[in-house]
Amino acid sequence: MVGCHEEGTGPLRSQGYTSLMRFLPVLALPLLSACTVASTAVDVVTLPVKVVSKGVDLATTSQSEADQKRGRRMREAEERYGRALRDWDKACRKATARGEPCPERPEMAPENERVR
Repeated sequence: MVGCHEEGTGPLRSQGYTSLMRFLPVLALPLLSACTVASTAVDVVTLPVKVVSKGVDLATTSQSEADQKRGRRMREAEERYGRALRDWDKACRKATARGEPCPERPEMAPENERVR
């Protein structure tokens, strides 16, 4: 009696099924590489957009950056005025000690001259 369990017989031992199992990994490779190709294609397509946006970001100044820069310049102008005022006070005390009139007091620069 020839049964399904004898060697070389049965649906699982047929020649077509064995060869299919051998080549199944080979058939799956194009599917896996298609994902990689698609990912690479997306990277290639989005690269110019990323480059341009980075260039625009470097070329433009955000409002917060502009505010920081303006604040820094105002602080520096106030520091310069403070130094000039201290120098004037020192010169005024020396002039008074010598019996001379004080030099003219420095003025704070107008807004458009202070912040550049």
